[in-house]
Amino acid sequence: MDAIFSLDQIEAVAAVFLKKFPSHKIWAFHAPMGAGKTTFINALCKQLGVKDGLSSPTFAIVNEYASDKGPVYHMDWYRLQSEAEAMDAGIEDILHSGGYCFVEWPENAPGLLGPEVLHLNLEVLDPSTRRLFKEDTSA
Repeated sequence: MDAIFSLDQIEAVAAVFLKKFPSHKIWAFHAPMGAGKTTFINALCKQLGVKDGLSSPTFAIVNEYASDKGPVYHMDWYRLQSEAEAMDAGIEDILHSGGYCFVEWPENAPGLLGPEVLHLNLEVLDPSTRRLFKEDTSA
């Protein structure tokens, strides 16, 4: 699955990805700083019916939102120093909650993510265009 899009197409792309991967509840986003991970996750949350004000959980590590599909968790692991810190914050329980979990900076605690995780790469093509694609985990 691969999508090239601009900001005005982000809602439609989020809807397509949710339909394409309905059984995946944990999504890990791999991208450089400023690529638009939070913006794309906000579009996913809107598609899931989240009505709360959405913000980046950089300092809180995790934000929880109510949605039409149950709880949605937006996690930002950028500031995590270790997997133990993530476990102390209750991240492992959240990942096993059955709710949607959208994770930014998953490389900071990769041991917490199992084989059921959908790994997505967000690539900057130019200032207004992004490419989102599923990571090949078949190797």
